[in-house]
This record gives sequence, structure tokens and C-alpha cells, in this order.
Amino acid sequence: MESPELYRDVAVVMITRNEERAIRTVIEDARRALPGAEVFVIDGSDDHTPEIAWRAGATVIPEPGGGFGPALHAALMAPRRPIVVTIDADDTYPAEAFPGLVRLVRDGWDVVGADRIGRWPGAMPLANWMANRAFSSIASLRARRRLRDVHSGQRAYRATVLRAFEWDYQGLAFPVDLLLWPALEGLKVTEISIIYAERIGETKLRRWASGRATLRRLLRPRAMVRRRPGWDVQRTTR
Repeated sequence: MESPELYRDVAVVMITRNEERAIRTVIEDARRALPGAEVFVIDGSDDHTPEIAWRAGATVIPEPGGGFGPALHAALMAPRRPIVVTIDADDTYPAEAFPGLVRLVRDGWDVVGADRIGRWPGAMPLANWMANRAFSSIASLRARRRLRDVHSGQRAYRATVLRAFEWDYQGLAFPVDLLLWPALEGLKVTEISIIYAERIGETKLRRWASGRATLRRLLRPRAMVRRRPGWDVQRTTR
């Protein structure tokens, strides 16, 4: 039996907007997979999601306003533990992948992503899968290394990496930069394959707007990557 202290160095974060059908399952599965981890929910719902999340053991923080990007940034900045794990609140990502993601960060990786798109998952519309494959190809060319899933909602980050950049979190497609910028800066980035499931509840994806925002982030000049003053790559690696 795993010690309840095993993951005292981990925080699980998610953003929610009307996910009352899935949120309890997502939180309980995360806490079961990572005993001792804390859970943060940044919420912008007008249903019972925040109450359910609180009863499931999460710390619930109101969404700061401004939409998806500011909410995700607030989620990433909320914990003070050295490893931050993200998850979508719609029950599409497997909680059993969490320990592997965390182990890789503990072993020295800076960002570890969950790759949904190695093969077409039936839970994802074919057009979305094809677009994601194209985006990953562009990202790989920019980073000069293989990047597989620029929009993954399940990743583990070394917290010092998250605080090392002046992120552009306004607008859509912020997860693209969260993978691409560390790769461009030469940090240790890797991904593991997962099985993606059907979401619970209605999708909030704005396909065309998200696609345009993704291309903007992937194609903008390298000089747009901004590090905090005094930051040293060696500070984020082991």
C-alpha cells in the first residue's frame, strides 16, 4: 500500500467551467493516483462544480477573468510544491498516467507531456486529430526536436520552469507555449503515450479560433520567448 506522503511534492491543478458531471471523478481519481498531492481548481462555473470540487477535497479558487489563458496561468501559479501536474476536468485523461509523469520529472525532466495523438483516438474527432498532428509537426520543426501533442491537457512540470518565463497567457492555445518555449530554450522535454477517452459533458473547444491561435503561437518569432531576468537554465535541471 502506498504511503499517503508519497506525493507531498506534487500539486494537481485544473480549470473548470460547468463540469459538475465529471469533476468529482477527476479529483478523486487524481488523489487516488497521487496520494498526498494537493489539488487546486480554478473555477468559472455557474453550476455546482465548485461545491462538488470542494467536497472532493480540492482547494477552489475563483477564475480571475479573461478566459481560458488567464485561468490556466492562475492554476499553474497557485501551488507552492516543486512539481505541478495539469489535468482537464472532463475525465478524458487517464489518472493512472500521473505517477509516470511525476517519476520522469523527479528523474530530471523539466516538462513531461501526455501524448494523445500517436494514433487516432476514437474519442477525438478525426479533423481535430489531423490538425493536432499538423501542429505537432510545425512545433517539431521550430524546436528541432520531436514534439507530439502541443495541446495536451495532462502534463507534469518542474515548478521552477513555470516561474522562469514571462508567459503570454492571454487568449487561446496557451498550452502550446507551455511545451514549445521550454523546448526552444533547451530544457529537458519529453512525452509519453496515453489513451484518450470520451469527455463527460459538452465540449468548450472553439475549433477555428483555437486553430488560428495555435498557428500564431507556433509561427511567431523566436524573440517572443521571454525569460524572467536573472533566470538560468541550470536552475531548473538536476
